[in-house]
Amino acid sequence: MTILSKRSTIYLDPALHHALKLKAVETSCSMSEIINEALRAALSEDAEDLAAFDDRASEKLITYEDMVKRLKQDGRI
Repeated sequence: MTILSKRSTIYLDPALHHALKLKAVETSCSMSEIINEALRAALSEDAEDLAAFDDRASEKLITYEDMVKRLKQDGRI
């Protein structure tokens, strides 16, 4: 299956753009490949975080005050 690329305009900090160009040359990858890989990693991390939130949705909520008290009782603070 062939996945067609979509063209997009992005604006990068000049120093980041320079670093991206250098990395592309150093790794023999295109700047698009590097950006796509970074976006996949970031979105994958977000998906993991959302799954963790879903897994913990049924847990009892605790207030900040109660958490601080618990940490003090446990000797952690």
